[in-house]
Amino acid sequence: MELVVQFQVLNQSCQCLAWKPCPVIMWGAESQHIVAGYSDGTIRVFSVSRTEMELKMQPHAVALTAIAYSTDGEMILSGDKEGLVAISSPRTGMTIRILADHKGSPITVLQCTRKQYHDFGVEGSELWLATSSDRRVSIWASSWLKDKCELLDWLSFPAPACPKGLNSLPPSLAVFCPWEPGTLVYVGFGVQKEALFYSLCKKQVVEKISLPYFATSLSLSPAARFIAVGFGERLLRLLCCPTSDAQDYAGHEDAVHLCRFAPSGRCLLTASHSAVLVWDLTG
Repeated sequence: MELVVQFQVLNQSCQCLAWKPCPVIMWGAESQHIVAGYSDGTIRVFSVSRTEMELKMQPHAVALTAIAYSTDGEMILSGDKEGLVAISSPRTGMTIRILADHKGSPITVLQCTRKQYHDFGVEGSELWLATSSDRRVSIWASSWLKDKCELLDWLSFPAPACPKGLNSLPPSLAVFCPWEPGTLVYVGFGVQKEALFYSLCKKQVVEKISLPYFATSLSLSPAARFIAVGFGERLLRLLCCPTSDAQDYAGHEDAVHLCRFAPSGRCLLTASHSAVLVWDLTG
């Protein structure tokens, strides 16, 4: 539990970051690169092993709000507070595509998953999604080597008028489900407090799980059928699917704004205003 490496960029705040995925043949090895998005619209790639910045790009004119690597690590997807999504190459430093489909609303989530085109009848080697704070989710099929990027589905979740006295709405969050191919899980401000399972094949919501509050963070375990949901009420809920059995945990002094399962699924990290907690998952 000691600080090993620290990167500091003066006069800019780091808004989002992601680890570069390891090749399949190197599973178990630690990733050596981190990409980070900053408040001035820049992207920086850092080498952990060499403790230096390797690349700086500026595909955005405003602050970044979400960033992710493609599953092969060959592309960087970034989203900003105006709703633009950029696709950039860390090899060349060039931005190869700008998508304005979510323009006008900050991007809250970018995520990629390995999928083949024949799963949904479109050409591509990867699926990825973008979520914006206006409760819209777009799902794309891409083949980066062939410079192809096709919109596969577009979701828009309804919500009532913003309650009086509420300064900000809960975030819109969507992630691919590791144990249900072609399914994503969505939480956000809506008519009901719930987590929705949406099937890309059936084009409909196939399951709903009730929640005690609107979620502020979401993570799905890659190793077991567990969902972690954080709330502004300082509560963490662990859900077991498909039974929806729930266990609640207190321990944070503020809103649980981040929760993330480790790649092994054996532990869970959660974060609030001034604390990061590590939870052991036994059994």
